[in-house]
Amino acid sequence: MRHPKPLAEIVSTGRYVPSNIVTNDDLARRMDTSDEWISSRTGIRARRIAPDCEGAADMGAAAARIALERAHVDPGEVDILILSTATPDRWLPSTACDVQALLGCANAVAFDIMAACSGFLYGLSMAEGYIAAGRGEVALVVSTEKMSAIVDWEDRSTCVLFGDGAGAAVVKPSNGSGRGILSSHMRSDGNLAQLLWRPAGGVGVPLTPEVLARHDHLVRMEGREVFKNAVRSMSEATHMALHDAGLTAVDVDLMVPHQANLRIIEATAKYAGIPMEKVFINLDRYGNMSSASIPVALDEARQRGLIGPGDNVLSAAFGAGLTWGAMAWRF
Repeated sequence: MRHPKPLAEIVSTGRYVPSNIVTNDDLARRMDTSDEWISSRTGIRARRIAPDCEGAADMGAAAARIALERAHVDPGEVDILILSTATPDRWLPSTACDVQALLGCANAVAFDIMAACSGFLYGLSMAEGYIAAGRGEVALVVSTEKMSAIVDWEDRSTCVLFGDGAGAAVVKPSNGSGRGILSSHMRSDGNLAQLLWRPAGGVGVPLTPEVLARHDHLVRMEGREVFKNAVRSMSEATHMALHDAGLTAVDVDLMVPHQANLRIIEATAKYAGIPMEKVFINLDRYGNMSSASIPVALDEARQRGLIGPGDNVLSAAFGAGLTWGAMAWRF
């Protein structure tokens, strides 16, 4: 999707991560693993883990409050609240409605989307569509994930990868400023769902004592196949997003990718032609926060002064579904 002029722009961001830091050494005291084993394969050295009393809605609302304050937007001014999560506090009602209540966004239409790690980019694309259609002036996109609640802590190949956190962005019309979303390229392939999934826990395979005993309600992943598909899909998506934005790799000031695995990030950047010194990474400190990883990284990069006015930023993500996508925008 390409626009001669951007129709919507991110005017502010916010992030929240739990205070509890769990290092690789902490995990090594609980299971058969080590800091060297985890960091050499993933690039992860620590992650944040939320306490039992802190849910996805709490974290999402905390990140959203920061974004709203920075945008000088009152909660009552929000027209659209789009929330991405793979870890809802409950299945009914939506986590978006819970966040709406916590924030006081009484005038917003609020709903969840589930695109796993690609959720933030999906949400931004939907917010752009709402604004372009004239159905709202202020969109709030929230991504919040409590991955620690759905990983199998007896499976060292997956539980070491994930962390908890939330990020948010306020999106408004560009109004001819030249800033905003330049292009987006989103795709999915449901035929590959079983490469990264939770086999049970929904209405198709309800929770039973047997399901719980087998841990079928927790995340399962075919690591090698996910790696191959992630690199291929994100590389293709970045090329399409750059092409549709009228940019080349040289024009990219910073790449802010989904923080899943350092090897995946390096391979994607290589295929996109972007040097690693132009790639923002906080994976080592937070792990994979699913859809929250890009907004948390984006906010951190902005607060550190790595993104300034006029900079071209490229993001790419890949997740369960399988889903993937890339987006280019100018700040």
